[in-house]
Amino acid sequence: MICTAQASKGFSAIGSDARLKVLRSLVRAGPSGLSVGEIRNRLDIPASTLAHHLRALADGGLIDQQKCGRTVINRANYDHIHELVNYLLEECCVDEPDTVATCLPKE
Repeated sequence: MICTAQASKGFSAIGSDARLKVLRSLVRAGPSGLSVGEIRNRLDIPASTLAHHLRALADGGLIDQQKCGRTVINRANYDHIHELVNYLLEECCVDEPDTVATCLPKE
């Protein structure tokens, strides 16, 4: 369970179109992740700008970075992303319990 401050930091990290695109690209890449160069090529983002966005995503806990020689591999932090989603939904329909079935996806 994450606290409000952690949730705020995570949501703030995806508060730009570019960062959201980077995160979605890493989610699509799966657990193997992507190098900085692969992200840059896929999204056509300048290296300096991409470095700024990756740092913000890492600071927000949304991605993990691992240095392998001269290459940095970036991976989506699925656990934290799930925690952020759950943070939003944990009090779903508390004020109207009869509507919970219509608000949450069926399992």
